[in-house]
Amino acid sequence: MELAIASPGTGRSQAANAGEYLTFRLGSEEYGIDILKVQEIRSYEAPTRIANAPEFIKGVVNLRGVIVPIVDLRVKLACASSEINDFTVVIVLNVKNRVVGAVVDSVSDVLELTKDQIRPAPEMNHSMVDTQFITGIATLSERMLILMDIEGLMSSSDMGLISSVS
Repeated sequence: MELAIASPGTGRSQAANAGEYLTFRLGSEEYGIDILKVQEIRSYEAPTRIANAPEFIKGVVNLRGVIVPIVDLRVKLACASSEINDFTVVIVLNVKNRVVGAVVDSVSDVLELTKDQIRPAPEMNHSMVDTQFITGIATLSERMLILMDIEGLMSSSDMGLISSVS
């Protein structure tokens, strides 16, 4: 399965804006990321492991001649389970002109969100809960969607994927 989505976009402010979001599942939670950061969606293939990499870095794959690091968002965001199954996919992202893959449980759909559907991220004690990469919460009838700053997450210093000079 390979689905081309969009060309890379430009940076976005910390607060979530109205627009199109790719929705995906991590455990029982549903998340959304700016569709303009998504390059493509691929079925999961086992990456080549890199020695001494953090647990959330699964390894690298060769994507049409480009070596792409693969990050398991389920491990990075401390989800209860991170089993590989038929629904597991890799969202290929273009973050600050670097290609990075993100493993998720499944991709749901692409949603157009209006400003009225998006609420600010909740204020929480940052020493207890890390909400710095949550840009907002979207509500759609019975669904709640956690909107993520995927560019900020993937380029954070603890990920070690993208240097601060890029």
